[in-house]
Amino acid sequence: MTEFLTAQLPGTGGVIRQRPEDFQVDEIPLYQPCGEGEHLYLRVEKCGLTTYDLLRELANALDCNERDLGYAGLKDARAITRQTVSVPLRQPEDVKRLQIPGVTILSAVRHRNKLRPGHLAGNHFRIRIHQPVEGALQRAEAVLGVLEDLGVPNRFGEQRYGALGNSHRIGRELLREDFSSAIDEIIGAPAEISHPGWRLAAEAYHEGDLATAIEKLPRHCRPERRALEMLRDGRSAQKAVQAMPRKLLRLYLSAYQSSLFDRLLEMRMATLERIWTGDLAYKHSNGACFLVTDAAAEQLRADSFEISATAPLFGYKTRLAEGPAGLLEQSLLDKEGLTLESFRLPGGLAMEGERRPVRVPIQNPECAMQGEDLLVSFSLPKGSFATTVLAEVMKTGIMT
Repeated sequence: MTEFLTAQLPGTGGVIRQRPEDFQVDEIPLYQPCGEGEHLYLRVEKCGLTTYDLLRELANALDCNERDLGYAGLKDARAITRQTVSVPLRQPEDVKRLQIPGVTILSAVRHRNKLRPGHLAGNHFRIRIHQPVEGALQRAEAVLGVLEDLGVPNRFGEQRYGALGNSHRIGRELLREDFSSAIDEIIGAPAEISHPGWRLAAEAYHEGDLATAIEKLPRHCRPERRALEMLRDGRSAQKAVQAMPRKLLRLYLSAYQSSLFDRLLEMRMATLERIWTGDLAYKHSNGACFLVTDAAAEQLRADSFEISATAPLFGYKTRLAEGPAGLLEQSLLDKEGLTLESFRLPGGLAMEGERRPVRVPIQNPECAMQGEDLLVSFSLPKGSFATTVLAEVMKTGIMT
């Protein structure tokens, strides 16, 4: 169960994502295109498409290789989102005339380099909450005030763990080299599956009927089907799993890293704004980390949000903290039966790891009533999730 930083304050209740326009996201660029160069930066508004869908449609429309397109951040399909992508140089006016369903090209400006993942400052969110409780505006203002003072818990949350909420468990089994259990999790428990065909496939799989499981799997479950076909043909669970797309396997491993980070964050929730001796502190100005040798001396910098404590996304290159924070990190690894070297997997699956701040600043938080709905807007740095803010504000289940 999620622990709230603002647990002492009541929430607004309500539901979100009734319509795409209820959840709007504007990517905040890290820099502006310079007006010259061999790439074209497109400012795009999309609805009903993921960023990967957008790139595929643009590549088809421009008759170019999808690998030549660039993006800064991934955006959801169930929202109206505005983001920047780069394409190989074309005439700006020709590109702006492209007709792609669900896509509006707002601007096209030349730049020297291809846009790379992470080349964004953050995101600005505008969200409509339906059916909030009476007094919701005052409740939201109180919660946002605390988050502005103390910071937003930088958790990943449930949206990181896939449709069945178990991507992190698949990643754990990959690290443990328990490939049979990994396939069990990949196919999923029938009780957790809403898609009728997928649920029938999972029931058949757990009954040992691979032929029926393969037949019933939905068409979009191509990697899962291929794994079951390999099992049917007598291949080992290890071979079946390792034949899945590397990108998908890394996604599972990343989800497990995220879940361990979230567990460490929960351990520090009561003192999220505090710096401990032995912490590896994060400088919000440039992302650098340093070892805290005198917590009292550094706390003033934390109070002004210049620095924050970090927790690891574990990997074979991760530097662990020292002191009490280091004990928490090592204890969690021990509990999971892992070492940092466990993350040095073969086949392009090795996870280097990094440090991530346990809190992030919220910028320009605002809220207002519009009829019976509550409108909330705010900005967060890249890599942070609006659902964390909404969970604190609403204190209820979030429709994601």
